[in-house]
Amino acid sequence: MLRNRQILVLEDEVLLRRSICSYLEQNGAETFPAGTLEEAKEILSSTELDFALMDINLPDGISLDLLGDSRISENTRIVIMTADGGIRTAIEAIRKGASDYLSKPFDLEELPLVFARISRESVNSRIREFEQKNRIDPDDSLFTGQRMSLVRQQIEKILAVERRLGTSLPPILIEGETGTGKSTIARWIHENGPRKEAPLIEVNCSTLPESLAESELFGHEKGAFTDARKERIGLFEAADGGSLFLDEISSLPITLQAKVLTAIEDGRIRRVGGNANKTVDVRLITASLHPLADLVREGNFREDLYHRLNLLHLRIPPLREFPEDLPDLVQRILNGLKKRYRLENVCIPDRCLASLKAYAWPGNVRELIHELERSLIFNDSGQLTFEHLLGDAKATGAENHFSLLNPRFSIPDSGFQFEQELRHLTQSVIEEALRQENGNVSAAARRLGVPRDFIRYRIDT
Repeated sequence: MLRNRQILVLEDEVLLRRSICSYLEQNGAETFPAGTLEEAKEILSSTELDFALMDINLPDGISLDLLGDSRISENTRIVIMTADGGIRTAIEAIRKGASDYLSKPFDLEELPLVFARISRESVNSRIREFEQKNRIDPDDSLFTGQRMSLVRQQIEKILAVERRLGTSLPPILIEGETGTGKSTIARWIHENGPRKEAPLIEVNCSTLPESLAESELFGHEKGAFTDARKERIGLFEAADGGSLFLDEISSLPITLQAKVLTAIEDGRIRRVGGNANKTVDVRLITASLHPLADLVREGNFREDLYHRLNLLHLRIPPLREFPEDLPDLVQRILNGLKKRYRLENVCIPDRCLASLKAYAWPGNVRELIHELERSLIFNDSGQLTFEHLLGDAKATGAENHFSLLNPRFSIPDSGFQFEQELRHLTQSVIEEALRQENGNVSAAARRLGVPRDFIRYRIDT
């Protein structure tokens, strides 16, 4: 795990420094011990290090003075060691660029785990950097056309308020179907707001195990539960001074929603197992696939939290509500993809563009981007025809069954069989609700406002 890794160990206690170096060398690392800042500076000037394990208080100063020093490579990951009571200083070190911290005394066996974790975070950060550089600018895509013009106006008003307030920013709630761009909008708000230089921390609440969700969001004290071998800050603390994006907030347990409300209203959080409240200043952005008002009526979401989140509310419309926006949106996305894949002579025939406008796009912008990218990759003729997409639509009957839901639909001159089309439409709507709820009949019934048996009968028949 640590084989051939070069690690600076900056610790003034000789015995502890020797113990750490011995353990790391047994695990294959090459260590560079130092007891003072001056010794560490000499090592940093001549050695490319993978990690630096540094105590805070040293005979000739504090190691925080090294953070930001040009001698430390951007590729060197720093772990701070702190004695009891030095957590606040350790958090300050993380804000200045340290990757993690360890509270003394600690088990030497924790070191490989800490280094492995921050190595993964480094890789993920590089991936995000690449994706950020190559992603399609939402200003060029998501804010295209009438569909997003109102949303853009609302966001600009919100940002104007943020710039005036500076602190104690009210939360934002973003609602919209899957693929409408809620996460991208949240990032855009942060990147264009007054806190763009501060961190944006994103978490999908639906991926948090219920037993660990509170610890992830609010942190825990050492010994708070079986595996809590050291203190750990939560995401609210880590986002202090910046933004925290809670995607799928409706997935949080009701009991945990109360702590989120306290964090919003009072600007205070309490770690699991802790007795003291900690003050945090977090710009909170939340998103939900399901309308929170419906969940409140069903008793699945706290009404007081909903009203607090709903102060600044953004609804992202689905693509199907504005088919007239599609041609320009498609062209803007396609231009970005052509640039990424270094392809120039690619176009979409008018007949195929008309077919795209008639398609329901249940996956919204995400589905559209994926379909354009897939067609671009497998295209040989220079013309994107989307035969795979349109073929699927015809095979499932979606193009016909969903035509009544399309705002552009008009009754054909030749007429049609109303009762048969109505049955097809009902069946299609049920299938779409089941698809959006991953086959959950109860959830689909709630979404449609019908009894479970209404859906079960039509599935069976």
